[in-house]
Amino acid sequence: MAEDSNGESRVRLGVFEVDLKAGELRRNGSRVRLQEQPFQILTMLLERPGEVVTREELRGRLWPADTYVDFDHSLNAAVRRLRDALGDSAENPRFVETVARRGYRLLAPVAGPPVVPAPPTVPEVSSRRWRVVVPVLVLIVGLALGWVIARWGRNRPAPQITQRRLTANPQENPVLGAVISPDGKYLAFSDNTGFYLRETETGETHALQVPSGFNATPDSWYPDGTHLVASWAETAKTPSGLWEVSIMGGAPRKLIDDGRMAAVSPDGSQIAFVRGASLGAEIWIMRDNGESPRGLVSRTNRMFGHPAWSPDGRRIAFVAGDYLPDSFETNTSIGAFDLATGQEDVVVADISRNTASHAEWDATAHVGRGLVWTRDNHLVYSISEPPPNQADSNLWSMPVDSRGHSIGSPVRLTATPDDVSNVSASTDGRHIVFTKFSLDPDVYVTELTGPGLQLSPPQRLTLDDRKDYPFSWTADSKTVIFASDRDGVFHIFKQAIDQTVPETLVSGDRQAMTPRLTPDDSALVFIEWPKLGKSARAAQLMRVPVAGGPAQTLLTRVGIGNVECAQAPSNLCLFDSRTVEQLAFFRFDPLTGQSQELPDLTIHDQPPYIYNWSLSPDGKILATGKKEGVSNDPTITFISLENGARRTVTAKEWAGISSIDFAADSRSLWAPVYSNTRKWALLNIDLEGKTTTVLEDSNMTIGWAIPAPDGKHLAIWKARGTSNVWMLEGF
Repeated sequence: MAEDSNGESRVRLGVFEVDLKAGELRRNGSRVRLQEQPFQILTMLLERPGEVVTREELRGRLWPADTYVDFDHSLNAAVRRLRDALGDSAENPRFVETVARRGYRLLAPVAGPPVVPAPPTVPEVSSRRWRVVVPVLVLIVGLALGWVIARWGRNRPAPQITQRRLTANPQENPVLGAVISPDGKYLAFSDNTGFYLRETETGETHALQVPSGFNATPDSWYPDGTHLVASWAETAKTPSGLWEVSIMGGAPRKLIDDGRMAAVSPDGSQIAFVRGASLGAEIWIMRDNGESPRGLVSRTNRMFGHPAWSPDGRRIAFVAGDYLPDSFETNTSIGAFDLATGQEDVVVADISRNTASHAEWDATAHVGRGLVWTRDNHLVYSISEPPPNQADSNLWSMPVDSRGHSIGSPVRLTATPDDVSNVSASTDGRHIVFTKFSLDPDVYVTELTGPGLQLSPPQRLTLDDRKDYPFSWTADSKTVIFASDRDGVFHIFKQAIDQTVPETLVSGDRQAMTPRLTPDDSALVFIEWPKLGKSARAAQLMRVPVAGGPAQTLLTRVGIGNVECAQAPSNLCLFDSRTVEQLAFFRFDPLTGQSQELPDLTIHDQPPYIYNWSLSPDGKILATGKKEGVSNDPTITFISLENGARRTVTAKEWAGISSIDFAADSRSLWAPVYSNTRKWALLNIDLEGKTTTVLEDSNMTIGWAIPAPDGKHLAIWKARGTSNVWMLEGF
């Protein structure tokens, strides 16, 4: 650990104080959470303020020579987190400047004596002591060597696990799915350009010969290593089905409709898979040729990850997520189904409720989607990282018995940024492949130009690499109000469309979301969730001045999902409250918080979270729509708040609606939609159902579009993700 030249451990950097000995960063006396690697980078920059610290020097300090990581990606992520902690940005740096192709430089002045690296500590041992110590050491080494030799045949040293990257796809062409062959020699993967086989040793890649338009995702190999099961949706409106694909070429053969995330049993005789909508899905099983399908595990409000077979083929393990609509959370766990008895057991309880076996994690951690049950009876699964890196997850391994029950403590296998999206393993368990994925939504601004509904090319407003979601504009249509997790939890910010840096409106240790402008334009109402990791589920509806200042609580209620207000002269504001079976609407006073339920608007359906709604700016119409994947012809219902009249329209030719937001003139909706052919679009749908496509994108997700009050601008969140495949070896 570095110290200053006088042996002190604290230096000042602007409003920050750096305690080098304690490894802490403080701002105006309050501790700022900063992980070890970003703090080490800060320490090296403090040692040489104003000078360039090269990327190679940082690599030497942060990662030993025998560490196998994606150095460039990991270093970029560590620097990004340092900047986040300092409130800095790469585009307009105040503290850490990027020096292209070289490294980084500390810009801000350092107050206090210079920081120098502490010399290594060498214990002083007198020659007299060595005359005693050396013989003892020789004796100890001799005894240890004899013990090792005697036990070598029974307990060989644990092999060193290494990690290497198998694909290097760019952002515009992410890996969509990947699975390793039974012998570990081939990786089958797909992206937007096709279906491929890559040799894991040489990297040589071959395009798999499949029919044109067969844009399938590989799920699992058959044990013979000559064919595999893949998921593919035949049309934009049909769910994925399962297909048998030969690596020798030829036409794929359909096994079953409505199936995904398949796993072939160890003997190749059966296939386990997930079926049904994302929420309320089921685990099914069928014969290897698609015959005799039957359901095994199902539960209301449950989601499933990729199933995994036990080595003896008698049990199926799976990741389950139970949705809690009143708190918008998901309890995740790992279960195992016994095919002989039909019994379902919990193998790994929800990490967010029980952290005893993962002491490093706090109560916000969750089990991810990927899962493998290795031949030597280890479950390999992913766990999310603690805040502020809750979007990242990494692999852990836990020894289990033949039933899948834990018989030892979990061991961490990886420590890299981004989220683990799927996992697979060779038959011998010596090669484990996983996909790392990230999706960072950003705010883009576009302008309505010319006649009709023509949009200018969207321009990115938020320049960080965090998750940014627009919700509103200021009354003058010059500033976007959005929520962002750039502080670790979601807070509320505003940013003028001609500026590059946002201004904080709401901070703190609670999550703040969904900021909406009040009818009088003077304040924002927003939803504040309980502090991360707390068991309380009640949310608070809050109010804060647009100009900034302290927030006040309007009301507290379990299950608040969305809030919107009309524009003056209307004074109508609505929020919804969700339970397992219904979505209820309430009107409320944005000054006092006094509320009243509107029973005629209640939606009785499971699950209620699939609905999205929007209040027209004139306060006269409520629009409701079902979200993605629920209906082949997504429907939107317009409800008159004056006389209760209803009109339902459909969005033809699209598989699902992501969200709906009224246009500024209250005469139409902006509705992002998607298709199973991996295309997104932004539609304008008027009150009669006339639909106009105004924007299409095959490379980026379109989340929603928020109109400015003047009707001339839209704030859209779009996201381009990265997805690549890595492999662990040496088990």
